[in-house]
Amino acid sequence: MADGNVAADQLRLFIERIERLEEEKKGMQDDIRDVYLEAKSQGYDPKTMRTVVRLRKLEKNDRDEADALLEIYRAALGLS
Repeated sequence: MADGNVAADQLRLFIERIERLEEEKKGMQDDIRDVYLEAKSQGYDPKTMRTVVRLRKLEKNDRDEADALLEIYRAALGLS
């Protein structure tokens, strides 16, 4: 039964760590939202900013590939 208690204690510690990290994550998400709202109040477009943030996460080759595909799709739909 001692092994069951040790496993339960370990599980509880993992759960508590996850809960703390989830709280921190929520705080960070709120901070990010506030930055987008501040930028919007200064005249910037948050939707475009989110796109730029997403693109900056990509490697150059992946970004170039995404740009090329977007151009192909736009041309196919007559949006170029």
